[in-house]
Amino acid sequence: MAKTVIISKHGGPEVLTIAERPVGAPGPGQIRIRHAACGLNFIDCYQRSGLYPMQLPAALGMEAAGVIEAVGEGVTHLKPGDRAAYAAQPPGAYCEQRVMPAAQVCPLPDGISFETGAAMMLKGMTVEYLFHRTVPLKAGDTVLFHAAAGGVGLIACQWARSEGITLIATAGSDAKCQLALDHGASHAINYNTEDFAVRVREITGGRGVDAVMDSVGASTFEGSIDSLRPLGMMISFGNASGPVPPVNLGTLAAKGSLQITRPTLFTHIAPHETCQAMARHLFDKVLSGDVTIRIDQRFPLDEVRAAHEALEARKTTGSTILTL
Repeated sequence: MAKTVIISKHGGPEVLTIAERPVGAPGPGQIRIRHAACGLNFIDCYQRSGLYPMQLPAALGMEAAGVIEAVGEGVTHLKPGDRAAYAAQPPGAYCEQRVMPAAQVCPLPDGISFETGAAMMLKGMTVEYLFHRTVPLKAGDTVLFHAAAGGVGLIACQWARSEGITLIATAGSDAKCQLALDHGASHAINYNTEDFAVRVREITGGRGVDAVMDSVGASTFEGSIDSLRPLGMMISFGNASGPVPPVNLGTLAAKGSLQITRPTLFTHIAPHETCQAMARHLFDKVLSGDVTIRIDQRFPLDEVRAAHEALEARKTTGSTILTL
């Protein structure tokens, strides 16, 4: 039996409950892993609230790190005793122990702690696909990155710096803006006190940015479109302020033949080899020192409700983990 966070209905943090669930042995293509730490992400809140509906009852959580206890038939890249980390479907990472598909579980280098592994897989591989698999970006390009003081954002600031890309950060307070600057952002805009689209035009000499990376959603979408150069790419990869309303494609033409995409990490990591390559790229960034994973909040698994409340209230910076 393993302590597991589940929901029986969609709603606020109060619907999160802890149950003891049987674990069992892994079948073909599966592994059993005992977690040391679990990561917390906005997608968990979307699933809990019903923005991303789930078949209920359901376990929550998309990333964790720990030790492989057993492997099923056909699994060759992992063995019992290996350190491992993942961001993967299906949900269920908020637990002590689980059986799950092996393909997206990745060997964790000895130089990276379990807590760091749990804090970085979903966020770090998201940054990897944003910078390397969504739109061609090169040294000298400029991107606008919203919510840059969060877990994904602080990784993105460092990643951009390591690639020679100018990152313009936005955040909701002067302190969060400074945090983004400290982690490699070239400029930072407090979107509660400034019109970020106007400021972006000032910073870029009127040109606009090559790409916008926006996980905020409804409240930043129009300003993001207005921040792009002609032929620029709008990457909407989250909905922290609510889903983006329907888009008039004619607006994209009128504002400079703009491009728009709504990618997800799970499409990118679906092929086993792609997932493993993305993880290795992330591990290399961390082991080289180009990227440091900042964990600013730790909650015991039993306090998962408080963790969700803090994340949704924008009271967090960097990454948040659940400890076991």
